[in-house]
Amino acid sequence: MTTLHLTTERLVQLRSEARLERQTIMEHRVRDGEDPAIAYAETPDIDDFVVLALRDELLEARGQLAEFGLARLAGRAGGSDAEIHRRNADRVEFELLREIAASAPPLTVAVWRAGQGLEIH
Repeated sequence: MTTLHLTTERLVQLRSEARLERQTIMEHRVRDGEDPAIAYAETPDIDDFVVLALRDELLEARGQLAEFGLARLAGRAGGSDAEIHRRNADRVEFELLREIAASAPPLTVAVWRAGQGLEIH
C-alpha cells in the first residue's frame, strides 16, 4: 500500500496550486455576476483543495480512483444498494483523511472539514 510522505516543499507547491485554483473559481463566479463576498465565503479554503488533491493522489497511487468514483456515483444513484456504496466510499475516504492528517498536521483542520459529512459507523 502506498503511504503519504509529504515534505514541506511539496506542501508549499500544493498550496500554491490550490491558491491558483481557488482564485480562478472565485474570479469565474464574480464575472458571472455573483456577489464577491458570497463567492469568497462559499469557495473552499486553500487547504481544503490540498486535502482533496492528496486524497485523489492516494487513491490513484493505490489503483482505487475509478472504483472510489464509481462507488460515489452508485451511492448517489438511489438504487437498492446505494447505501452500501455510500458507506463503503465514506469508510475508504475516512481512512485516507486520517492518513493525510497524520502525515501533514498543518492540514488537520481541513481534513476535519472534508470528513464532516462522512457517515462512519
